[in-house]
Amino acid sequence: MNDFLFQIPTKLYFGKGEEPMIGNRIREHGGSRVLLHYGGGSIKKTGLYDNVIRYLKEAGLEVFELGGAQPNPRLSLCRRGSEICRREGVDFILAVGGGSVIDSAKCISLGVFCDGDAWDYFTGKKAAPERVLPICSILTIPAAGSEGNCGSVITNEDGNYKLGYSHPSLFPVFSILNPETTFTLPPYQTAAGAVDTIAHTLGAYITDDTESYLVQNIGESVIRTVVKYAPIALENPTDYNARAQLMWAATTAANSTISNGCRHDGTSHIVEHELSALYDITHGAGLAIVIPGWFKYIYKKRPETFARLANRIFGIEIDPYDLEGTALKGILALERFFQDLGMPVRLSEVNIGEEYFEEIAERCYARFGEYGQIQNFGKQDTVNILNLCR
Repeated sequence: MNDFLFQIPTKLYFGKGEEPMIGNRIREHGGSRVLLHYGGGSIKKTGLYDNVIRYLKEAGLEVFELGGAQPNPRLSLCRRGSEICRREGVDFILAVGGGSVIDSAKCISLGVFCDGDAWDYFTGKKAAPERVLPICSILTIPAAGSEGNCGSVITNEDGNYKLGYSHPSLFPVFSILNPETTFTLPPYQTAAGAVDTIAHTLGAYITDDTESYLVQNIGESVIRTVVKYAPIALENPTDYNARAQLMWAATTAANSTISNGCRHDGTSHIVEHELSALYDITHGAGLAIVIPGWFKYIYKKRPETFARLANRIFGIEIDPYDLEGTALKGILALERFFQDLGMPVRLSEVNIGEEYFEEIAERCYARFGEYGQIQNFGKQDTVNILNLCR
């Protein structure tokens, strides 16, 4: 096990009926002028928006609004948000939504006091911010884990670049996780969130570290939880326990709990970010396509790891004389699980051809050089993986 530093300063309020305290909690942390940031309006349809506005005003807070955050959140909207905060003297940001809204709020926070542009942090031109606005969140889509981590992934429409940035100052001060807010999620978003949770977990599972026993066991528990409860939530969207299990699994998968002490393999996200930057597909759907192709490309390098995954997650008996065969059965079982959730598992299912394979490979290499843990991937490897996703 490798050395690590682990700190999660975000306070997480998990359970029913936590939202009414949102205004008082913001005030306790020094907030008085709040930017309410949200997405495309679903929180208005469910009544959550009206409730949040009431809670904020009952606490005596002045509220400014910015809706319109999209999947694959856009830099242009973040810039608008930063400008609103500067103009109105906003001192706290409340994000109500899923990972895209929370990531957008983090980028807005970065840009308020930035001498230049928040995008400079994502490109590496700037390193650490000297000051950011504090943020908090009410989570409505369990997937990205942004409610409990310090990362943000933003798409710059000028060139269709999708990049991530992490800094400890971007941890939310607190987040509210009420599984009831996910009862009205469309099936597609529920499924995409389940895939994202699995992808975050697999990044720590498919590693070249051979002494990561604890991490692998925690990861297997998270994946088994998703495999068990995602179908239940799709069948019965108001099943509180299923929604609660999925919500906590998503947070756990993305706050470093399952990757401490090992080297994380970000292959699925590295490749998918370029796909969704160019084609604007749902992140979870892109991952459901990339993961099986990635696994089919590398499983022979570490068949024992993939055979273990097949056995521990899907109950496939390990054949000690044919670990590769067991491994492949597990990969196909994972692919079928994604299909059963209603996710695409081939690029052709989302009308993506091979015209940008070389560009995607170039972008991955330009950003990360050679990447991957069990195997280091260069440009041609990326193209090969994408061909297995067709």
